Amino acid sequence: MYRARRIAIYGKGGIGKSSTASNVAAACADEGRSVTIIGCDPKSDSSITLLSGRRIPTVMDLMRQGVELCEENVVYEGYKGVKCVEVGGPEPGVGCAGRGIIIAVNMLQKVTSAIKDSDLVIYDVPGDIVCGGFAAPIQKNLVNEAYILSSGEYMPIYAANNIAKGLQKLKMPLSGVICNSRNVTREKEIITEFASGIGSEPVAFIPKDDIVQECEREGFSVIERAPDSAIADVYRKLATAIMNCEESVIPVPMDDARLRELIKV
Repeated sequence: MYRARRIAIYGKGGIGKSSTASNVAAACADEGRSVTIIGCDPKSDSSITLLSGRRIPTVMDLMRQGVELCEENVVYEGYKGVKCVEVGGPEPGVGCAGRGIIIAVNMLQKVTSAIKDSDLVIYDVPGDIVCGGFAAPIQKNLVNEAYILSSGEYMPIYAANNIAKGLQKLKMPLSGVICNSRNVTREKEIITEFASGIGSEPVAFIPKDDIVQECEREGFSVIERAPDSAIADVYRKLATAIMNCEESVIPVPMDDARLRELIKV
């Protein structure tokens, strides 16, 4: 029996959080689950592959325009009924994206019941560290578990370890480490040792596959555009693992010396 999940996916910018989040959302929707995805990145692209390449108005943009927020203008239905929300960000050079997340999350709770009514809510959160603003879903008690996404490269691993530090400080359970492969030497070994090193475990190894980028360029998730592909099955297994997860831990970050030793070729 599935229980409702409220998860945040963290990882270094550009590591593939949005792609992973949208494919997990689509896979769960295929199983008849009600899903909401909340994009917390100023790029506002978390939901674009669930909406056939269409960008939707962001909460922050509407607020700047003085538009009165309501469910109809911030929540959009995508693939198989996935509810899509984009927080957006401040104007370039002005304001703090993290602070914007706090404001937008507060407003969302007032205008929509999507967060509390869904079987799965995914917060796609940017940032190499879990700063005060980007930790808003956790601080507002909207999230009860987190996942870290990384590759086996040094900088994503370094960012992942910083995220573990933030989660430890916030006392937020980590449900696993997801590898989005960049075809790095010893990548599976590195991710497995890193996950173990912070007290967690790897939950998925997503191979580097051109199909993912091809589908994204067309504005679709792999689940929708290439459902019979091998990588679609990887996303389905990850979605199942997330919905069936029974164990989470407060991570214990690795020290810098051990981290550097880990990624030596």
